Amino acid sequence: MTVPGSHLNDVEFIGMVQPREQSEIHPPHGEAIDLGYFRESMRVHDEGGFDRVLIGWYSNGPDGFLLATDAAAHTKRVGFLVAHRPGFLAPSLAARSYATLDQLSNGRAAIHVISGGDDVDQARDGDWLGKDDRYARTDEYVDILKAIWTGTKPVDHEGAYYRIKGASPEVRTVQKPRIPVYFGGASEAALRVAGKHADVYALWGETQAQVREIVGRVREEAARYGREHEVRFSLSFRPILAETEEAAWAKAERILGRVREVRGQAALGPANKAPANAGSQRLLAAAERGDRPEGRLYTAIARETGARGNTTALVGTPQQVAEAFLEYYDLGVTTFLIRGFDPLEDAAEYGRTLLPLTKRLVAQRIAERTAHRVAAE
Repeated sequence: MTVPGSHLNDVEFIGMVQPREQSEIHPPHGEAIDLGYFRESMRVHDEGGFDRVLIGWYSNGPDGFLLATDAAAHTKRVGFLVAHRPGFLAPSLAARSYATLDQLSNGRAAIHVISGGDDVDQARDGDWLGKDDRYARTDEYVDILKAIWTGTKPVDHEGAYYRIKGASPEVRTVQKPRIPVYFGGASEAALRVAGKHADVYALWGETQAQVREIVGRVREEAARYGREHEVRFSLSFRPILAETEEAAWAKAERILGRVREVRGQAALGPANKAPANAGSQRLLAAAERGDRPEGRLYTAIARETGARGNTTALVGTPQQVAEAFLEYYDLGVTTFLIRGFDPLEDAAEYGRTLLPLTKRLVAQRIAERTAHRVAAE
């Protein structure tokens, strides 16, 4: 495995695993960790052809490093994108933790840097910095991570948030020169940090116009560091599939009805408070254009839940949704983070149909581009 950016045209699929069954239509129940469910979910993603799985960060959830370590022992090929909020672990300790996971998984670790968009949730773990300060801290934090991962001698750092003397780079990463950095956040402060640090910039499922706009902004920020051609882009969706288009839209409406029954008390909390983070605000802006603002995009569930998380869907047959992915691919998106409202069953379906169909379409598109380029030379 290499740092994303070396194969900029390759399509990548990321799933999401939870330590127990939960979604907007399945309120969590029982213990925080259902080990059988977690391992079955990992097996389905591993055998289904997913490139990575996201293991999220929650102030009330199990430790992501330990979940990924268990998963590494029970899977063969799938990688682990472990979400991390800077500020709760010293960056030198975080660097060693990720390098350790990379060693234990034989090069399957990646970090998803999330600075945190909810002041209340940050406070649950003792973080009281404002949003702009959190992104400034993140900038410094990732600088330190990269220095330790790529260092050949002890690392010193003097900054506004961290002072480190002689941090050891002895625990090496298997991936060279380091593990990949995925980055989330849509505010102006976030985009500045993304332009500097992100190997993959992650956004939630938006309209094509919104995607085109934010891809341009991130590339502008990346150009300040001469890396506008190095950043890849990830888009998150909740695909809703059925054998016919009519059946798929009927399924989407049933899911919306169930969401209304649950009223956001499942994974994302109540929907009666306006979100503070820019990513959620962008989803709600798309929803203002209607439940079906364009093509296969379905925003009703995002509106119903207050867009607390990745809640926009693409609706249709597997072939139709794969074609929708191809349209986003043509805008520069090469990574798709997908999960279903019935998480385990949907992941299995994606692996059987949606992933191979999309990969086939992307391979055809790459072949077409290559042929046109050769013809033009």
